[in-house]
Amino acid sequence: MQTAKIQTAQVPRIEKHGLESVPIELKTTKWYEYFILQMSFSVNSGNFLVPALAVINGGLSFFSAVLSTLLGAAIAFLFVSYLTYPGSKNGIPAQYAIRSMLGTIPARYISSPIRSITSLYWFAVQTIGGTIVLIELGKKVFSVTIPFLPVAIFLAILMSVLALFGFDTVKKATKYFMPLLILGQLVLFYLFIRETANSEVNLPIFSLEGDISTYFFYSSLAFVQYVSGVSASADMARYSKSSSGAFWGLYAGNTFGFFLTALLGALSATLLGEWNPFVAASSLSSSLIILILIFICAMVSMISINLSNAYTGGFSLLNTFQTLGRVKSATLFGIVAVTLSCFPTIVNQAQSYISLLGTLIIPISAVIVSDFLYIKKGALTEEHLKSLFLNEQSVNTKAVISILFGAILYSFLPDQWSPGFITFVVTIFLYYFVYIFQQKKVE
Repeated sequence: MQTAKIQTAQVPRIEKHGLESVPIELKTTKWYEYFILQMSFSVNSGNFLVPALAVINGGLSFFSAVLSTLLGAAIAFLFVSYLTYPGSKNGIPAQYAIRSMLGTIPARYISSPIRSITSLYWFAVQTIGGTIVLIELGKKVFSVTIPFLPVAIFLAILMSVLALFGFDTVKKATKYFMPLLILGQLVLFYLFIRETANSEVNLPIFSLEGDISTYFFYSSLAFVQYVSGVSASADMARYSKSSSGAFWGLYAGNTFGFFLTALLGALSATLLGEWNPFVAASSLSSSLIILILIFICAMVSMISINLSNAYTGGFSLLNTFQTLGRVKSATLFGIVAVTLSCFPTIVNQAQSYISLLGTLIIPISAVIVSDFLYIKKGALTEEHLKSLFLNEQSVNTKAVISILFGAILYSFLPDQWSPGFITFVVTIFLYYFVYIFQQKKVE
């Protein structure tokens, strides 16, 4: 009896499961828990950027900005959910499973570094956005100017340490955060709706004002931002009770969460020309209680998404440097993430960085989707798993050629052609047809 009490007192433990399969007895997470997880990850400073930029830089109307970005994100989330299967069915992390699709060498030295950089970038964007909110509210509520650097470093270290404990800590934290997130979001909507009623800004519900090429560009930008999740979603699904639960839980949570995000981002940009709704809403009220609720919501949303960024980013590093182990790789990720969070110019150049990352993210994601869904038929066989466990040093030449072609195509397509969509579709079919051609040649 005493032994049991001592073990209970040691929780939470640091997760140590690395590239190996998660034991079946730990696969207990239900679909609605994934829905809560993904919805809590969605409404945050980094995710407001594209819907807000669609209004501020793209000149789209409120409804056009919401609809275009939601369309791109919803399509991306569908592919993200399909790629949960290696985690939910086989219990292995995403980048490790991708070795069976790209080959061990491209997966370790191309796909994983790109995924790590993506996670690091969004971790920094979230931290910087949260720090700005904290500084602005400090000025408004307490009339004090808080220096940026120490706040950003403190927040980044806090989130890196929390993510180190692993999936169970991430899941529990988001459950506790959810009531605060919902309350804060209701406050934001109330303030923006009140501002709409009191201002002369026209928000026609079904207005599709804006150039059609701009509409598709920002839809493509949202697609680029979220389709990279195909190379990380299996990390979250490793502890799922069922594969269908992980699929629908992630898809529903991601899509509904982004819908709320797009509404708030587009409202903030349309009404006040501000990309961050937390900052914009704080200027609409002098109530101490409301300002505190906005602050709590901003901090909680930032912590939630960055727990996910740091958790999945650590696995990407581990796939490249597999001798580190999960704890050391997560620690290394945290150190780099803290450093990047000290440079606020990252947010100011968000549109350029997202497009630049898409140069490789889009073709890599397309090849992963094409190989897993159309060639492997959505499942890893015993032969695939055996090659992973034997750590065979392989290169999928078809995948590398398709990725390079996709990167070149993406670079040369003009923005108004929606390069993200076109490159993704072309690369999917290119890889599949090259595979079919080679198979017929062998026969």
